[in-house]
Amino acid sequence: MIVALRGAGTSLVVRVSEPVPEVLHWGADLGDLSEEDLSALELTGQLAVLNNSVDSPRVLSVWPTQAEGWLGTPAHQGHSEGTRSTPRPRLTGYDLRGEELVLRLDDAVSEVDIELSYRLTGSGVLAVRSRLTARAPYELTGVTTLVPLPPRATEILDFTGKWCRERAPQRTALGHGAHVREVRRGKPGQDSPYLLVVGVPGFRFGAGEVWGLHVAWSGDQRYLVEQLPESTGVLGGGELLRPGAVRLAAGESYESPTCYLAWSDTGLDGLAHRLHAMQRGTPRGPRPLVLNTWEAVYFDHDLDRLRELTTLGAQVGVERVVLDDGWFLGRRDDRAGLGDWTVDPQVWPRGLHPLVDHVRGLGMQFGLWVEPEMVNLDSRLAREHPDWVIGPVLPSRNQQVLDLANPDAWAYLLESLDDLVGEYAIDYLKWDHNRDLLEADAHAQTHALYRLIDALRARHPALEIESCASGGGRVDLGILARTDRVWASDCNDPVERQHIQRWTGQLVPPELVGSHVGPARCHTTGRVTEGSFRMITALFGHAGIEQDLTRCTPEELDDLRRWAALYRELRPLLHSGRVVRADLPDEATLLHGVVGAESAIYCWARTETSAPGQSGRVRLPGLDPRAAYRVRVRTELGLPSMRQVSPPAWIGQALRGWVRLPGAVLTGSGVALPVLDPQQAMLIEVAGREREVLAGG
Repeated sequence: MIVALRGAGTSLVVRVSEPVPEVLHWGADLGDLSEEDLSALELTGQLAVLNNSVDSPRVLSVWPTQAEGWLGTPAHQGHSEGTRSTPRPRLTGYDLRGEELVLRLDDAVSEVDIELSYRLTGSGVLAVRSRLTARAPYELTGVTTLVPLPPRATEILDFTGKWCRERAPQRTALGHGAHVREVRRGKPGQDSPYLLVVGVPGFRFGAGEVWGLHVAWSGDQRYLVEQLPESTGVLGGGELLRPGAVRLAAGESYESPTCYLAWSDTGLDGLAHRLHAMQRGTPRGPRPLVLNTWEAVYFDHDLDRLRELTTLGAQVGVERVVLDDGWFLGRRDDRAGLGDWTVDPQVWPRGLHPLVDHVRGLGMQFGLWVEPEMVNLDSRLAREHPDWVIGPVLPSRNQQVLDLANPDAWAYLLESLDDLVGEYAIDYLKWDHNRDLLEADAHAQTHALYRLIDALRARHPALEIESCASGGGRVDLGILARTDRVWASDCNDPVERQHIQRWTGQLVPPELVGSHVGPARCHTTGRVTEGSFRMITALFGHAGIEQDLTRCTPEELDDLRRWAALYRELRPLLHSGRVVRADLPDEATLLHGVVGAESAIYCWARTETSAPGQSGRVRLPGLDPRAAYRVRVRTELGLPSMRQVSPPAWIGQALRGWVRLPGAVLTGSGVALPVLDPQQAMLIEVAGREREVLAGG
C-alpha cells in the first residue's frame, strides 16, 4: 500500500507495509500518480547493496533502527535497567484521515507501542508527532523525528546568537557524519538553532530548493542533519531528554513535540511563506500599537508620571499600554520581589486601579509584565516556601527558578495570575523568562508551563500573552501555540533590529513579532540613530513605542503621531501579505517588504558604509511581471540622508507622487535606488496591480 498526501504544491509519499513503512518522497508535488506510477516510485528508490555491508538494501524507514541496517541516529532510544535497548518495531495498522496519515507500530523488544502522525497543513507544511506508550516500565532517552533528504541537499543554514543579537545565520557544507545542535538551557535560548534548513548549494531568499525543520518545543531541543557514506541523508529533531526525565510506567505515554517540516523550490522566502501561512490559520484582530513603559521609567513607578506618559501615548495613537517590571511587592530593583505577585501598597496604595482607569478612560487596553517562572530569594515566596525553589543553583540576574512541576507552586501561580487578570480585567500579559535553567528537569518544567498558560487562558479566553525571555530567548511554535506574539530582542537599536527581524521572519510572520521604536540613544548599544530609521524599522512587525514620551519635543511627538497613523494604514497589508527579501551583493544594503494582492510596501535600508558606490538596478521581489503598477516614496516620516548629488530620476518623480511602472521592469530589469547614508531607510509603496493585455491573449 502506498499513500500520498498532497497540498499546496508539496507531497509526502509513504510505503505503508511491514515491517516498517518508508517515506518514498517528500518535496515537490509529483501530481496525481496512478498505482502504477506509485509502484514505479517505490521501485526506483531502492538502494544498491554495497560491498562489505548488510546483504540487503539499507532502508531509512519512518522509525529507523539498527534492525533494518540503519547506523545513523535512531528514532527512539531507551532501556529498562540497561536491557531492551535495541528496538524492533513492526507495523500493526494505519489510518488515513484526509491529509493526515497515522501509523501504528508495535515494538516487542522495548514493549512500547508507537503512534506516528504525518499531517499536511493547508500551506504545505508537514506536521509530524509521535506518541509512545509503554506496556512495561521503560526509560526513554531520545525520540527523534527523521525524514530523508535527497543527495542534492548539501548546504546547511541554521542560527545562533546572544542577548541583543538573536537569530544570527550561519552556513556550512554538509559532509559525512552528523551536524547536531543541542539546546540545554531549559528554553530555546538566544543561540537557538531556530530553523534548520538544508538546500542545494547557494540557495538564497528568492531561489534554490530547500528543506527546513522546526522543533515546536519551549524546552531543551535537538536538531540534526546527518549523512553516512552508505545511506541517504536525513533531517531530524525533537526534544532533548535529560537522564531520568521520561520514565514510563506500564500504561504511561510520552508525546513528542510537533516537528514542522517545510519544502520550497523558491528559496527561503518560499519556505517562510508556507510557515507564515500555517500560523495565520488562527484569526487575530488588528495588532494594537503598544506603549511599553520599561525604557521610559524602569523601576521608578510614579502614578503622576505614568499618567502623563500614557496621556501622551494616547495623543500619538497608542492603543495598548503595558506596565513593565516594578509594580509588585518589594520590587524596587532586580534583586527582590520576584514571586510575590501582589501589587506593592507602598508604591500603589490604591492598587493599579488609578492607572488602569486612566488608561481605559483614554480608550486604550491595559497590559502587565510578569515573570512567573522565576523567584528572588529575597521574596516572601522564597522565605515561606524554600522547597518550591529549584536548587538553589548559581544565580543569574539575581534569580532562581520556581519549580513549576511542584503542584502547590503551580497552583499558587495560577491563582495569583488569575486574581490579577480578574481584578484589573487585564488585556495582555508580557510573560518574561530571564535566565537559563540549571540542574532542572526541563521536560517537567516546560510541560508545567504549558499547563499553566492553558489553564489561565481557559479562565480568561480574551487574554493575550507575549512570550519574552530576555528578549528573544523563547521564540518557538510550541510557545506560540499558546501566546499571541514574541519579543524578538531586548535591543531596539534599528541597525541590529534590521537583521534580527529579517531572520526572525524566516519562521514567524511579522504580526507576531514585537518591534518597538526606542529613544535616539539605544540603551543596549549606545548607538544614536535618527527617528525616521527607527520608525521605519519598527513598522515591519507588531509595532510599539518604548521610550519616555515626556522627554520628546513637540516635533518628535508629531513624528510619532504620523508614524502611528501610517502603521494603522499599512497594518492590514503588513500583517497579511507575503514577506519578501531581496538577494543583494552588498551586505550593507537591505531591501525587504510585504506584498499583498493589490499593493506592496518595501523598506530600502543601509546599515553601514560599504565599497559599492551605486546600487545599480535592484529588483523588487514578489510582484507580478504581467501587471502595471504605481510606485511612490512615502515621505510622512521624513526623507533619508543620501550620499549623492541627486537621486535617480524616477525616485525624484516618486517623491512627488505616483509613478507608473510595468511589473516587468520592477521584477525583471529592476530599478535604480538611491545610495543612502549609513543608518538610513526609505519606504517605497507599490499599488494598482492591473494586468497588462498581452499579445496573443
